[in-house]
Amino acid sequence: MPTELIFRDDPYAQACEARVIASGPEGVVLDRTVFYAQGGGQPGDTGRLVLADGTALAVANAVKGAEPDTVLHQLAPGATPPAAGTTLRAEIDWARRHRLMRVHTSMHLLCSMIPGIAVTGGSVGDGKGRLDFDLPAAPDKDALNARLAELIAANHAVGTLWITEEELNAKPEMVRTLSVKPPMGSGRVRLVRIGPEAAPVDLQPCGGTHVRATGEIGRAEITKIENKGRQNRRINLVLVD
Repeated sequence: MPTELIFRDDPYAQACEARVIASGPEGVVLDRTVFYAQGGGQPGDTGRLVLADGTALAVANAVKGAEPDTVLHQLAPGATPPAAGTTLRAEIDWARRHRLMRVHTSMHLLCSMIPGIAVTGGSVGDGKGRLDFDLPAAPDKDALNARLAELIAANHAVGTLWITEEELNAKPEMVRTLSVKPPMGSGRVRLVRIGPEAAPVDLQPCGGTHVRATGEIGRAEITKIENKGRQNRRINLVLVD
């Protein structure tokens, strides 16, 4: 049975009531969850599962299960997994998740600032992130920071839409990342769009969580650009506040 992925439509949902549908040492599967499962360069959520008697079980990570659209809530070492059928409340560490959302949206802006260049790797972290680009020379850091500040200040709306796999296959340029491919096989693909529909700042497949508008990112800064190979430039970004 698939998990209802609440975060997919509402990344601001911080908790939900749920029922355990499977449980074991590998993790706890719920019928619905607000926990984002690790993937696409974004870490899984942490938080807790609160039982009816008030017992709180710490969730150390959330990862994808073997079945499509299932999430394994991995408990902290020593915790006893609740039995199947147990009803509980799933609560994410919202402060951490919101920082991840701010960073992930920042990474999309960074990607938009270097158009037409393949992304060879990347990582979204708690308060920081990086993208690797297939570039022979490093771009100007000051110019990138000025453009990033401009895009954040413009407070562009951030939203999602779905297209068919056939539509994506007809526009392969929409897939910027070489190391992470959008999941295929369900017949449709989720896109994240920043900016207006007629002229988006960025539009690409992504299953992660994002803020509603770029102004919510706050201050972000590109701290350094590293040489990671003959044609690989790593751009590091941090949240300043």
